[in-house]
Amino acid sequence: MTIPASLRRLAIQRANDRCEYCKIAQAGQVATFHIDHIVPLVANGETTAENLALACVSCSLRKGARQEIEDAQSGIKVVFFNPRQQSWQEHFRWDGVQLIGLTPVGRATIAALDLNRTMMLSIRAEEELLGRHPPD
Repeated sequence: MTIPASLRRLAIQRANDRCEYCKIAQAGQVATFHIDHIVPLVANGETTAENLALACVSCSLRKGARQEIEDAQSGIKVVFFNPRQQSWQEHFRWDGVQLIGLTPVGRATIAALDLNRTMMLSIRAEEELLGRHPPD
């Protein structure tokens, strides 16, 4: 599916050129970030501004077409964090370069996207040295 250039520009600008899941900056990353359908096309998600998010390649591929994930702490099924409908600060917080989930949605999203894997922590540490972490 081709995303219109106007929607692509809107998604990038709205996200301040950062992945809306893990918050890494596009600057310094080799791969171009994806425009993610929050509700996947296979689940009848539409290509509208309200259903698009900027996602780094890693988050986009790990999320895929999944919508529901399980929070290991509570055992309940939740939907992935939705940057159009939910506040990032309500579900996540930073502890240095480590991302902490504050809610079942936050914890399950972190686990499903493996947001605290070694490589991600290294990228954030480098971004911290460059003044890009934590994001504003």
